[in-house]
Amino acid sequence: MGTVAVLGAAGAIGVHLIADLQRRQIPVVAVGRSTQRLKDALGESASLSFRAADLSKPEGAHKACEGASSIVYAVGAPYSQFQLHPLMMRNTVDAAIATGVRRLLVISSVYSYGAPVTQLVSEEHPRNPAPRKGQFRKEQEDIVMTAHAAGKLETIVLHLPDFLGPHASQSFSTTLFETALANKTANWLGDASLQHEFIYVPDVAPVIASLLARDDVWGERYNLAGSGLISGQELIRQIYNAACRRPRFRSAGKGMLRLMGLFSPLMRELVEMQYLMETPVFLDDSKLQARVGPTHRTPYANAITATIAWLRGISSQA
Repeated sequence: MGTVAVLGAAGAIGVHLIADLQRRQIPVVAVGRSTQRLKDALGESASLSFRAADLSKPEGAHKACEGASSIVYAVGAPYSQFQLHPLMMRNTVDAAIATGVRRLLVISSVYSYGAPVTQLVSEEHPRNPAPRKGQFRKEQEDIVMTAHAAGKLETIVLHLPDFLGPHASQSFSTTLFETALANKTANWLGDASLQHEFIYVPDVAPVIASLLARDDVWGERYNLAGSGLISGQELIRQIYNAACRRPRFRSAGKGMLRLMGLFSPLMRELVEMQYLMETPVFLDDSKLQARVGPTHRTPYANAITATIAWLRGISSQA
């Protein structure tokens, strides 16, 4: 596999992936915007190299890719700066080609699929996103797959549902945990009786490692489904019970989101993604399972317990 550079290493996927790669004794470089943030998230280790790089600039992307045989791109962008996704992806692809990187695996979301037109969404589902954030994700994915088609890189796009778990600080689910621990009322975006799907972030790392190690999986997009379907109200109930709190929540529609957006930039940005709470995407990952075999899914009860323990650990260190 050679040296793997993990871009976005301080994020939810990056932290768990680096731990997994180190257990496999695979050389890894952790790349992020800040060396200090990388060290805070990952700890210091003699076997781990840190590299600060700004992917919004060509020279930063070149620095990020240097010396790597494979790259895992797990870079996030604030909701208010989603337009950076195609720019950073183009810079990274160009830099990877220029520095002789062989393989590039990109973590994406369900945003590029748009509103689902089938009960289960496979990789063949149309990608017709109406919201800008979905369009930026689709553009990002197209840059990656075009590079493979041109024979310049071996690439994969891996679609994930919403995150749940330690280090998923930018995920909507984390706000539910934080609200429960603060013994406040949770805000659910839409009808809480509807089913949704979340993936426990530590479950993603072994799948990525399996894909990196194979020669017959490149030039494709793959879905990785979560830990099963769960309604919003059931998820909230389990989170509050695990936190030893009485469950309480309110459903926030677009009107309430706009009102909350007057005080919260995040809520303001969530308005255009409200459709995913009304018509949620359920991923069909049979294609991935056929390639790499069965994958482990942590039950929600276990994932919730581990996430609360992580958040309480952070609180005790503050």
